[in-house]
Amino acid sequence: MPGRILVDTTPLRESRDFRLLFLGQLVSMLGSQLTVVAIPYQVYRLTHSSLQVGAISLAQLLPFIAGALLAGPMGDSTDRRRMMLGSATALCLTSTLLAVNASFRHPSLLALYLVSSVAAGFAGFANTARMASTPGLVERRHLSAAAAMMQVTFQVGTVVGPALSGVLLTIGLPFVYSLDAATFVMAIAATALMRPIPPPDGPALNPWESAKEGMRYLRKRQALQGVYIIDVNAMVFGMPRALFPAMAGTVFGGGTIALGFLFAAPGIGALVGAVTTGWVTHMRRQGMAVIVAVITWGTAVAVFGVVHILWVALVLLAIAGWADVISAVLRNTILQSTVPERFRSRMSSIQMAVVQGGPRLGDMESGAVATATSLEFSVVTGGLACIAGAVVISLLMPRFRHHVDTGEPDEVPV
Repeated sequence: MPGRILVDTTPLRESRDFRLLFLGQLVSMLGSQLTVVAIPYQVYRLTHSSLQVGAISLAQLLPFIAGALLAGPMGDSTDRRRMMLGSATALCLTSTLLAVNASFRHPSLLALYLVSSVAAGFAGFANTARMASTPGLVERRHLSAAAAMMQVTFQVGTVVGPALSGVLLTIGLPFVYSLDAATFVMAIAATALMRPIPPPDGPALNPWESAKEGMRYLRKRQALQGVYIIDVNAMVFGMPRALFPAMAGTVFGGGTIALGFLFAAPGIGALVGAVTTGWVTHMRRQGMAVIVAVITWGTAVAVFGVVHILWVALVLLAIAGWADVISAVLRNTILQSTVPERFRSRMSSIQMAVVQGGPRLGDMESGAVATATSLEFSVVTGGLACIAGAVVISLLMPRFRHHVDTGEPDEVPV
């Protein structure tokens, strides 16, 4: 059956609001991925330092986490559609400011740090609201398919965005940032057409009490803890993207085109994985599958670190991306299928902080290790540490390792 292999598009066919959410996410992700290449490229061009590339990513970490965690309690008590509209408008403004700064003869590195950090905070807020909105737009039996479809938007962005950015950077940084701002205008229009997404019924709590209730819920659920921890492990140790600007020139002897390919390669593998996730939606031993996928990711990254031929390196990064998207679909399914509606935004906020915060810590880790040792040592040891971490997590968290999809949300009281 094709549905066993190809991604199930039923959520797109049956839900108008999910189609609009999908379209807005696709367009904004394409634009955002342009800046994923443009910002480190601009920093490296200004400083010629991989450590600085890692540092600007680290500077975005706390604002991103703050935005994601703020959106959690708000999303369980506020219209999520309004949250998405406000954050998309703010992101349009920050991209415009980046374009203005880049147009100066001597762009400000400090402004690049500040504006990109503010943008990261709004991105964390927006992504959490979007993730928490998805389950309410589709039937529960289509949650895995919806998670896979949202991964398709992300992976299309990570393929087309970086590759396109590598080409568009030859035109100029202001043009790239301006194009990103334009995509947010389109995302705002798509979100505005959606119906309101009101909060679930239940007692109203202030943000502090809401956050504490969410943490009490999480402390009793090892399977959810494992979802978060194993992703932190994979992204902190096995994500060498901060080294791509240096590797494009010194290891592979290319320019911005090679840089765009390096950023795009994991997305190509992940896109292939995302559109062939029909078999993943039928997998019941989801915890063990996530562990195997993360070990596969780490292995591919470690081997990538010793390769000096560009096309071989791109294939290895694609394999890593394929493993990562399988892990992502399964982790999102565990999250969305087991968490009751009244905790969904809060648990999604932690997930979003992990998913996007982990790579930023990884940028700093890989940049610092490469500065102290070498590019190759940083990539290889990071991949090996990722494998070791996945093994340790599987041993220390048996309820995560043995998690099986029961088909019912976890309604155990806090």
